[in-house]
Amino acid sequence: MSTERIANLRAKLAVFDQQAMQSIQQVPLKARILLGMFLLAAVLMAIHTALTAKDASLHLKLQHGFRSAQVSLWVDDDLAFSGRITGSTKKKFLLIPTDTQQGSLSQIVAVRSGEHKIRVRVQPDDAAAQEDTIRGDFASNAERALSVSARHSGLSMSWQGTSSARVETASSFAFLGRYAASLFLTITGSIMSALAGYAIRELPGKLRPAADVSPKADVRS
Repeated sequence: MSTERIANLRAKLAVFDQQAMQSIQQVPLKARILLGMFLLAAVLMAIHTALTAKDASLHLKLQHGFRSAQVSLWVDDDLAFSGRITGSTKKKFLLIPTDTQQGSLSQIVAVRSGEHKIRVRVQPDDAAAQEDTIRGDFASNAERALSVSARHSGLSMSWQGTSSARVETASSFAFLGRYAASLFLTITGSIMSALAGYAIRELPGKLRPAADVSPKADVRS
């Protein structure tokens, strides 16, 4: 690009910047403040959404020995999945029916990255409920498989492929992320409340005509 074109481009940009500043200055101060508060609220909501985004997944692999049961899964005490499971009669040598039931479930649940407490509960229709808890760390954009075995003798859980040892660093980051998300949500709620109050007070006056000053026609007798 030649020097002349660069100079012309800079001149056009300067004129555009000057016109933009003049247009902004013509906008009432209250309107500029209101617009700024809306933009701030939008930024805070975007940050909150990013902090609470579920960017990892939990793959539940359940093997059970019940005819019918209700299975529920909680992530940090929040119910993430609930559904019915059914089993079929197990056959010996693939031909002879037995009294044993067998069934399976494969379910993928979205979670946030970081460390979480996972609780699984199986409530058979004809037996006592079974429940167990395990902790695990989830990497961003990754999947972890949780193997669950539910039989009449009890329920057991284990992670597949990687260790389920507690990671303190991940736990700390998860706590800070939840705290920051809660703080941003509180601030955003306060701003939105202030904007709603401002709108209730000011908008009716802005929308109402300034005054009915139309001169009435003189009526001459």
